[in-house]
Amino acid sequence: MELTALLQQSREAVLEKWFEAIIATYPRQTSQFLTRQKDRFQNPIGYAIDRSIGPAYDQLAAEMDDDALGEALDSIVRIRSVQEFSPSQAVAFIFELKKIIREVLADAAADPGQTESFAVLDERIDRAALIAFDKYSDCRRQLFEIRTGEIRRQSVEIMERYTAKPRASRASHKKGESADDVM
Repeated sequence: MELTALLQQSREAVLEKWFEAIIATYPRQTSQFLTRQKDRFQNPIGYAIDRSIGPAYDQLAAEMDDDALGEALDSIVRIRSVQEFSPSQAVAFIFELKKIIREVLADAAADPGQTESFAVLDERIDRAALIAFDKYSDCRRQLFEIRTGEIRRQSVEIMERYTAKPRASRASHKKGESADDVM
């Protein structure tokens, strides 16, 4: 059987294991919560992961569209970019898919006739990791820009307050009041 058909046939089993692998990257208490809580409002992270991996898998299992794959991975990568993951940890969940597919499709993976098909799939997964890393980098850059913008804004406010006080003091000195009278 062709690998594409096998991937479609084993879709649910692969997605279940992939979800578990992604959740396992979180601390134990967090991963238990993410697994148990199914409500999208009480568990937005688990919900985003669950909603994203299906479309991402579908892109990897068929002819891959980089833009569609990027959209599918976007919410997972955005979440992981603001959490305490290193860049490699943030996108490592994609590489887990190679191992999971080979586990689920052990017979096909052992078939020498499928070697070329698995090599193509591996290339797609590698490309997906690069797409995810680009998204991660963009998210971190945006986060950095937001943080530096906030620091700039706070600095301007502090400078405005600082420069406003001496002006008030100078104005009151001209009227004959002391700086202590003004404050």
